[in-house]
Amino acid sequence: MLCPRRPSNKRVKKELLPLARSLCQDVEFEVRACMCRQLESIARATGVDDTRTELLPELVELAGDEQSSVRLAAFDTIINLMEMIDSDDRIHVVVPLVMSVCEESQADEAVMVSLSFQFGKLCSGLTASLSDDQKGQLLQRFKALCVAGPQIEGNQTDGNNESTLIRCNCCFNFPAMVVFAESAHFLSALYPSFSSLCCDPEVSVRRSAAASFHQVVKLLSSDVQVVHKELLALLQDDALEVLDALMTHLEETLEVVLSKGENLMLDNKLSELLSALLLAEQKVGCSLRWRLHEKLLQRYSCLARLLSGELLHQSFTPRIFIILTTNKVLPVQKEAARTFCTFLRYNRRQEQRQEMMERLIQGQNPLVLKSQVHHALPDLAQGRSYWNRLRFLDVCEMATEIFSRKYFNNHFLIPALELVHDPVANVRYKLCQLLPRLRSSLRLPADKQLLQQLEFCVQKLLCREKDKDVVATIRKTVLELDKLDLTEPFQKKQERDLLDQKKEKEEILLLEMEQLERQQSEGKLNSEKHTERKRRDSKTNLSATKSMSVSSSGAALSSGKEMRKAKLSRSRSLSSQPTTSKPANSDRPLKSKELSSTSGGGKASMLQSKEDSLRTAHFTMATQSTSSMPVLIRSNTTSLLDRTSTLDHRGSTQDQRDHRTSNIDHRNNTMDQRTSTTDYRTNAIDQRDHRTSTLDNRDHRTSTIEQRDQRTTALDQRSKTMDRGCGVKDSQSRKLSINRKSNSFSVQSGRD
Repeated sequence: MLCPRRPSNKRVKKELLPLARSLCQDVEFEVRACMCRQLESIARATGVDDTRTELLPELVELAGDEQSSVRLAAFDTIINLMEMIDSDDRIHVVVPLVMSVCEESQADEAVMVSLSFQFGKLCSGLTASLSDDQKGQLLQRFKALCVAGPQIEGNQTDGNNESTLIRCNCCFNFPAMVVFAESAHFLSALYPSFSSLCCDPEVSVRRSAAASFHQVVKLLSSDVQVVHKELLALLQDDALEVLDALMTHLEETLEVVLSKGENLMLDNKLSELLSALLLAEQKVGCSLRWRLHEKLLQRYSCLARLLSGELLHQSFTPRIFIILTTNKVLPVQKEAARTFCTFLRYNRRQEQRQEMMERLIQGQNPLVLKSQVHHALPDLAQGRSYWNRLRFLDVCEMATEIFSRKYFNNHFLIPALELVHDPVANVRYKLCQLLPRLRSSLRLPADKQLLQQLEFCVQKLLCREKDKDVVATIRKTVLELDKLDLTEPFQKKQERDLLDQKKEKEEILLLEMEQLERQQSEGKLNSEKHTERKRRDSKTNLSATKSMSVSSSGAALSSGKEMRKAKLSRSRSLSSQPTTSKPANSDRPLKSKELSSTSGGGKASMLQSKEDSLRTAHFTMATQSTSSMPVLIRSNTTSLLDRTSTLDHRGSTQDQRDHRTSNIDHRNNTMDQRTSTTDYRTNAIDQRDHRTSTLDNRDHRTSTIEQRDQRTTALDQRSKTMDRGCGVKDSQSRKLSINRKSNSFSVQSGRD
């Protein structure tokens, strides 16, 4: 069917405009009202100039008609043609008309309904043409419209009456009024009205307020914490229609609330918001409105970008997993699987990601105690129920869209292929449908082994499968797998590769961010420890300087020569201390009998004498260092006191004296610090000397032990030589006895 041609401007001006003017002057008010509503289209066809000269006078005349319906039609038409009216006509024609309608609306409820519907448009169009007093009058009139129904009828209002419609129109126009009043004056000008609309007794009014809540939040920006109470009230509303209207733009609302709410952590506002979100989900989950539940889970996926992984892991992830494993509505389960995968992808903690993967594959969380509420989480990939195993395949399907190929192949592919051994035919049927998607995630030659496992899975299904539906599906799947690399366009494949590279880079970036957060947390801990150490050191230094100053102030005064003498005596005492403690006269070697008789008591006496010598050396060094310390402090303090006395005599005024004394106190503190550092150095030198003396004693002990070893070796050699001599003598005596025997035998034989 052909649409009629639009008439030209000349034809409209020549034929239609005179007819429209005559109908505006008709006797019947219904004709005048109907013609007045058609003047908008005629004005847009004729243009701006003809509208100003021909139609605007007619509209102004109809705005003063005796019938209210004609006046309302003229008022609506003028507001709709606001952009075609110049600034002079707005100031001199439209603004007086609007102010008169506002006064008239107090008595006529029909005018009030029309005014409430057009209030935002007329205020935004007349902002530059209104004075401050006129702006204040319009704001006051809008506040009155927001509470029009409850003031007249109380809380017992009818949902279909005009007062409820007025409040709904105010909710619709509230974002435009926030712009009109400026967001800086929202708290003083519009917040009470907005709060009353969000807590209105009528469900339709609260639903309208929830539908426009995201626009108000965007306009408030950094002052969004002002409407925190109203957001909680809408989330906890008993009517599911209100939650449905709020969930439509919940992602935009939460982005502003969680990103720009600076004081959200104060007064437990964040915990209140999270608990309200969880209660809203539980309320919708208990109802029969599964579409609203699916919509809510889809909106909750934005929390992965807005909240920290710790909060998500503690509050939302267990609830989403319970929905995934217990809900019986398939669209809700699939949306829960998508939300769970989104939480898994944007979690920055490696431990928490591993825990979530174990929940998907093994079901039971190893880190959750049995005493907790959800202590018996069912398995998915390795579960007893085939329904949960099917849900794991749904999770794998969602994971191919959310994760990169590399992450999917490392964590999801092998558990999915292991379901080829599943005893239930429905699970194998679902796996056959998922095989082309799994094959598209593989890239050769990096994934050659995984491809072999997938081919083994296909061969097993082809050879051993007995279910006819699974056999038919696997045959179709094999044909799809053969055509997968050939039928896919190159441009589409390249786009998928680029998207996969982007996902992989984001995952690597998340890991790097996790490492940076750990390093920052460790650096903060180290810096805190360092600051605590500095604070403790400063306290100890202050206490030491105070004690030193008190002791130096009470000491006696001495001259500079005495200070030099004390330093010289200190250096001599340090130089006169022995650096080595080896004995001058070494003991003579003892005989073996003496060593055996004096080995027990000699060692004890030697050790006791060495310990006594070390103790005496240590105490003498400590006494020398402590005795030399106050001499330096007293000499410094005496010079400083002399300077202070000279400065006090030179000063003429009290202010100069105070300034000089403060300088002298500062110098005293610096000198005390210097003396404390010198004392610290001398103590270090004394400790080093003590260490050298102990090392020398050890060397002496080792030398005595070596001497004993040499003596024992000499005694051993002597004993060996003595044994050898005794052996030679025995052999000689034996030979003599043998010779004697042989001689006697020879004599006897001779005699015989």
